[in-house]
Amino acid sequence: MEPAKVFFNSNLLFLRKRKKYSQQQLAELLGYTRAKYTAMENGHTENPPLADLVKISDFFHIPLDYLLRHDLGRLSEFDLRKMETGAKEYINGKNLRVLSITVNAENKENMEYVPVKAKAGYAAGCTDPEYLAALPKFTLPNLPKDGTYRMFPTTGDSMLPIPDGSDVVARYVQDWKTLKPDTLCIVILKGEQDFVFKQVTLQKDGTLLMRSLNSNYRPYTVAVNDVLEIWQYAKHQTDKLPEPETDLQEIKMLIRNMQHQLQSNLAYRNK
Repeated sequence: MEPAKVFFNSNLLFLRKRKKYSQQQLAELLGYTRAKYTAMENGHTENPPLADLVKISDFFHIPLDYLLRHDLGRLSEFDLRKMETGAKEYINGKNLRVLSITVNAENKENMEYVPVKAKAGYAAGCTDPEYLAALPKFTLPNLPKDGTYRMFPTTGDSMLPIPDGSDVVARYVQDWKTLKPDTLCIVILKGEQDFVFKQVTLQKDGTLLMRSLNSNYRPYTVAVNDVLEIWQYAKHQTDKLPEPETDLQEIKMLIRNMQHQLQSNLAYRNK
C-alpha cells in the first residue's frame, strides 16, 4: 500500500503567498521563529506537532484534512473562499457556502438591512462579523421561520414593474441547484461588481442566466465562480404608489388620433 500523499508544506507555501505574507511576517503572526517556520514550509519538519497543525489550520480557516491531504493550489478562488467562511462545515463535492449571521439577545437570527451607503462594501464584508454587526437589524411578520433573510436596496428600472428604489426582502439560498428557472433573486457578485436583482436560471454549462423583468434590458450570463451569495426574493416594499392603469378605451382613442395625425401629415406633404 502506497503511503498517503501529504501536501502540508506546499499548501503552507501556497497559503502564505496567497495572503502576500513574507516568511518572517507569517512566522511572527503564528508565534514561531523564522527558522521553525521556514523548516515547515520547506518540508524539513517531517512530523510537525499536532498543536502546530491545528494552529495553522485555525489561522488560515482551512479544515485540517484539506490542509494535509488536498492540493489547495488546484482549487478555485471561489472554493477557497467558501472553505474559509465555512471551515468545519465545508461539504466536499457540494460546494455549499456557510453563511455568516448575527443573532439577538434571545439567540434568534436577525434580519439585516444593507443600506445604500453599505451596498458597495457588502461583497467584501458579508463574511466579516464586524461589518454585519454594524448593519441595521429588524424583524418582519409573516416570514417563514426556517430561513435566513436580509433586505437589499435596488436601483434602476431593469426590474419594472418593481419600482426603482424598492427594498427587497430575500431568503438565503444554500444550494443553488434548487433554484427553478427564472427565480427572482438578489445575486452577490465578487469584487467591485456589487449585487444585482434579476431572474436567475442555473444553466447546464455552470453559468447563471440573468434576466430583467423589463424587456428593454438584454439577458446576460455570469460565471458561477463570480458569485458569492444568492438570495431568493420573498417580498419587497416601496414608497412609490403604482400608476393607475390606462383605460383600454383611452388607448384605442390615442391610437386613432395618431393614425389620423399621420394621415393628415401625409396628405399635407402630397399637396
